[in-house]
Amino acid sequence: MTTPFIPHLILAGLVGIQCDITEVSKVSVKAGGSISIPCLYEPHYRDHEKYLCRGGVWLFCTIKVGTNRPQNSEKFSIADDKKQTVFTVTINDVTHKNNGNWWCAVDRGITDIRKKFQLSVTEDEPILYMIKQEVEAFEGGSVTVICYYKHEKVTGWCRLGNPNCVSRTGSISGTKVTINSSVPQVFSVTMSDLTTESSGWYFCTDGQFQIPVNVTVHESTSTTTTATTTIPSVASTLPTTIQHSSLLTSTEPHTAQATDSITNGSGEDSLQDEHRSSTNMTILITTLVVLLLLVPAAFLGWWMIRRSKSKPGGSDITADSQTGSDPDVQYSTIVHNKHVAAQKKDSTPEESVTYSTVVMRDIVQQMTELADDSVIYSTVVK
Repeated sequence: MTTPFIPHLILAGLVGIQCDITEVSKVSVKAGGSISIPCLYEPHYRDHEKYLCRGGVWLFCTIKVGTNRPQNSEKFSIADDKKQTVFTVTINDVTHKNNGNWWCAVDRGITDIRKKFQLSVTEDEPILYMIKQEVEAFEGGSVTVICYYKHEKVTGWCRLGNPNCVSRTGSISGTKVTINSSVPQVFSVTMSDLTTESSGWYFCTDGQFQIPVNVTVHESTSTTTTATTTIPSVASTLPTTIQHSSLLTSTEPHTAQATDSITNGSGEDSLQDEHRSSTNMTILITTLVVLLLLVPAAFLGWWMIRRSKSKPGGSDITADSQTGSDPDVQYSTIVHNKHVAAQKKDSTPEESVTYSTVVMRDIVQQMTELADDSVIYSTVVK
């Protein structure tokens, strides 16, 4: 959104009111990147409109975005934190055309208050920068912010609105600060023993450039849930520990006091009922699975046994019939193999007996006794 300068801006320029707002004065940003600038104002301006103005001279600047105006541009945005009395302006997709003077301003009706900051756009790495301008931590923990610089060494760590900056280990606004600058072109700041009062905008400075970062400290809250099972004297307590991590923060895990817990009474009875129902369902499902496995196995075993019993066995009696040289005589031989029968009955095999029958015209019975004690019974039919 672009609007030309208006008469009240001219009036404000003539009056020259600049003392009621404080913010970063000069920043370096790489082309194509984005930058957020915090603008601090006095508490009695909470309900006034805040806006970002572009121009080398205040008298001729144009308003780009305001809190009481439609924000339809992706290039500019503005947000007002009335609790912290800070409004933040953000410029996206920075180009070399954005080099120069910008103004944070508060509308007071006739004489607006404003403060200038300069934007320096580079093709490569900025002169002073950090990876991210928003970091979070938890109460009682710590947070580390790393500032990178190219030329002039960083000389201090400051809090927006606080004239006292820290150049070495100490404290700022009641928060312990540890500074490590032993690594070339790196300025590392660790704030520890954080409280919610530590929340706010801070910045690194080399005396000419600044790079701001918003530190948000959350209250430590966690939920400890106690679940009692049906097994006597057994209870499990599952604490939930909140831990935050980001590219720029190194927070320590902290477990706060339990805010919600399940106590004796209806809550415990409900848990026991749910557990009992779950156990019964598990037993039922297990029983069904076992039955589904046993029934097919039993049927298969019965079928195999029945099949083996119905299979025909070998005969222990063999018969042979033949005709000799005389067509009128027929010879029949039946052999009873007791060895085979003994194998079936698991008994001791005995000698074999051979029965022979010769059919002729007349019947003559003969008995021949062989030398090996075998007996041959012959019936001759003549």
